[in-house]
Amino acid sequence: MVAAAAAPSLASTMFDTVLVGVDGRQGGHDAIALARLLAAPAAAVTFSHVYDLPTAGGRAAAVALPLELEAAERLLRREAMQAPLLAEAAAVRDSSVGRGLHRLAEQRRAELLVVGSCHRGMFGRVLLGDDTSGALNGAPCAVAIAPHGYAASGSHRLERIGVGYDLSPESASALQVARALAAHHRSKIKALSVVSLQSIPYGEAVPEQWPSIAGQLVADERHRLSKLEGVEGDATYGDPSEELAALSADLDLLVVGSRGYGPVGRLFNGSTSNYLGRRSRCPLLVLPRGAARPRLPSDSDPKVAAAPRA
Repeated sequence: MVAAAAAPSLASTMFDTVLVGVDGRQGGHDAIALARLLAAPAAAVTFSHVYDLPTAGGRAAAVALPLELEAAERLLRREAMQAPLLAEAAAVRDSSVGRGLHRLAEQRRAELLVVGSCHRGMFGRVLLGDDTSGALNGAPCAVAIAPHGYAASGSHRLERIGVGYDLSPESASALQVARALAAHHRSKIKALSVVSLQSIPYGEAVPEQWPSIAGQLVADERHRLSKLEGVEGDATYGDPSEELAALSADLDLLVVGSRGYGPVGRLFNGSTSNYLGRRSRCPLLVLPRGAARPRLPSDSDPKVAAAPRA
């Protein structure tokens, strides 16, 4: 059970209900290390392991079921004893890791799901398998992905937070979350807007004067971003996935909104989020479109600045 603690100050309130996917491997350890940074001081944290029966039927399946459950619960107890934060444990039976985590996240009304990116661990099974409802796609809450080896890296800090930013509501929410985290961790925020061919409406031909149009769009974006208080803003031309992945090399956390379709372009669609899930050099925090938003300091504390509206 989560130990009782004094109510956190509004300035530190972030993700109050956190679900962490663990599998006894490196990916699960990475996820736990990241969850420690993103969870509010008094957050309700749950470690979850998704298990399934080996291919069998009839009596063999009936015998295997309690053994698989016992193994899952044993793994969770071991992880909880070694973890740097207190958490409840929940074993979930499902043939799909992503679906099992989503189902538990909905039941627990989780604000954040944290997973690792190890391709041989839990999140690797989600990304590389045939499950159409992976940890990012269709998630009922925000999803954080820890890069492989994060737990052993020793760089568990949030000094530099990056935000993928366009004119969409999703990117505005991403900036709000980044501001809330920065207020708690005393971080610097860098916002990046990417102008690309995706900026051209679907079905329309590329204008002959596109190079000059793109250059003006980049200049306009830089000017607009310069007005964001307390944010180092920049804009560039290129592929959104690649530019954000490159930015991640200089960050401690990258925050993006998923499926945001702003006037600047289809900047953070599902394919971009999945690309970053594989290629980001730092932890990635994705806020899926329509997912439950965490309670932010700015919701009740005017001292914490909200993201400016475009």
